[in-house]
Amino acid sequence: MPSFRPLATALVLALAGAALPAPASAQNFFEELFGIGRAARPAAPPRPAAPAAPMDAPPPAADPRPAAPPPAPRPVVIKAPSDDGAIGQDLLQNGSAGSLKLERAQGGLTARVTLEGTRISQPIESCRVSLSKGAPLALTDQGRPNGVTRLASSDPVCPLRMEILEGSVLVTPLTEPDICVFQAQDCATTPKGLWGPGAASLVTRAQEFDGARGAADRAVRENYRVMTQRAKREEIRPIVAEQAAFSADREQMCRAYAREGVHGFCHLRITEARVLSLATRLGLTVSTAPTASNAPRPVRRRPPPVEGMNPGFLDTGE
Repeated sequence: MPSFRPLATALVLALAGAALPAPASAQNFFEELFGIGRAARPAAPPRPAAPAAPMDAPPPAADPRPAAPPPAPRPVVIKAPSDDGAIGQDLLQNGSAGSLKLERAQGGLTARVTLEGTRISQPIESCRVSLSKGAPLALTDQGRPNGVTRLASSDPVCPLRMEILEGSVLVTPLTEPDICVFQAQDCATTPKGLWGPGAASLVTRAQEFDGARGAADRAVRENYRVMTQRAKREEIRPIVAEQAAFSADREQMCRAYAREGVHGFCHLRITEARVLSLATRLGLTVSTAPTASNAPRPVRRRPPPVEGMNPGFLDTGE
C-alpha cells in the first residue's frame, strides 16, 4: 500500500500557497511556521512611562515677564493735635520749672506765663518773672504754617512763639540769642523748650509713648524719602543735612526734659510735629479729625471668666 505522507505534505504546501498570494506573505508564513519569524524574536523592553504630575502640583509657569517697578513712596500725614488738649492745662518748662497756661478769651487765646531764670547780679541765685505782670498775655493766631496752631505774643521784653502740640506747647523766644533779660527784675531767663506735664504723670505712659514714637519716626523717614525723590539733584544734599540737624536738635532739646529717658514724652511730641511740618511742605492737608489710618481702634473686651473654668480656655488671643 503506497504511503500517503508525501501526498499530505504536498497538499499542505498547496493550500498555504493559495492563501498567501504574494511571495512576501508566503515567506512570512513559513518564518512563523518554522519558528524563525517575529514570534522567535525577543520582545522589546517597554518604554518607561513619564511620571504623572501630582494632583496638587501648580500649573506650569508662564513665560517670565519683567517685574513691575516698586510703587513710588507716598507722603505720610497724621492727625494734628487738638488745641483743647493743651488749653487750660498747667504746663511746666521741660516738665519741671515755671508755668504756662493757655486760656480762651473773646474768641481768641491768652496765656499766663511765669519764667524761671538766674539773677544777673548773682548767677548762682534763681529768680522768677511773670510776663505782663501776671495778667493774661494777648496772643496772635498765626494759623497753621507747619500743621499745628501757631501763636505769638507781643511782650516787649520777651516776645514768644508758641506752637500747640498734643498736651504741650513748644515755645521759641523771638529774641537773639534765646534769652530774655529783665533788667528791672535782675533776672535772665531762657524760655525755649517743650512745656508739658510734670514727669511724674508721664512715667506710667512710657510704653504708649514708645510705640507711638516708632510710628512717628517711620513717618518722618518716609516723608524725607519722598522729598529727596521729588527734589532736584542739587537739592538733595540740603534735605539730608536738614534731617540730620533735626535729629541732633531734638536730642539736645529733649535731654533737658525731666526724666525723658524714662518716658520719652518730649521725643514723641517733637517727632509728631516734624511729621506734620513735612506733610504740609509736601502739599498734604493736615486735619484734626481722625482718618482711616489714625482713627482710634475700638477696645474689644474679653468675656469674664466662668467660675470653675480655666480662664485660659476663654482667651480669644486678642
